[in-house]
Amino acid sequence: MLFRTRQMRLTPRHVAHLQPTTIDVALPKPPVGMREATQADYDAAIAHLFSEADHHEETWVFAYGSLIWRPACDYVEVRTGRLHGWHRRFCLGWNTGFRGSPENPGLMLALDRGGACNGALYRLPPDTRDENVQKLLEREMSWLPSSFPPRWVKVKSGDRTVRALTFCIDRHSGRYVAGLSEEQIADMLATATGTRSSMADYLYSTVSHLEDMGIHDPHMWRLQHMVAERIEAVYER
Repeated sequence: MLFRTRQMRLTPRHVAHLQPTTIDVALPKPPVGMREATQADYDAAIAHLFSEADHHEETWVFAYGSLIWRPACDYVEVRTGRLHGWHRRFCLGWNTGFRGSPENPGLMLALDRGGACNGALYRLPPDTRDENVQKLLEREMSWLPSSFPPRWVKVKSGDRTVRALTFCIDRHSGRYVAGLSEEQIADMLATATGTRSSMADYLYSTVSHLEDMGIHDPHMWRLQHMVAERIEAVYER
């Protein structure tokens, strides 16, 4: 069911101005100081995540950004939830491949400490838990050491509180970017384009799917309006 009642200013028309001329989805080489994760790394991460004595039968994943509209795993149930103590923020940088370039680098969403975040909860199929967790790890931490490692959090959903797996920024990571104003973030989102797509496309997909689920994020809503204004000023004068 669609819940959207507000009309976004940022539209596919704006996004089309920033589409790359060619699409390349191949994984770029890791940045200096990082390496590609191996099967042994994924096996170790899964073993660590499920080594606790209070392991639950249900496995939930909390999605706050691109996992909302491209989950990268199978699921048997989806619902909305609210995570306290973390907020959605453009703080994972800098992307000079998929959604940015050395001249105009991109900045991805991650969960940063403080505040709260509304997002999507996906329940994984119990009989293929490890297989689907690996799909998530391959998507979110293909390079090591990870700048936003997986961790367990408690998410409120209706009258339930579920234990969910999610990915939070490591503030000590060299990829943590802080101190940018909304204006600076909007400038980046309106210009960064990489081999896969643009940051404007990433923003549009995230905000539109949040709205469709009945989740209104004021910060993200302001950003989509600001990014649309910037694109119009350059391409639609």
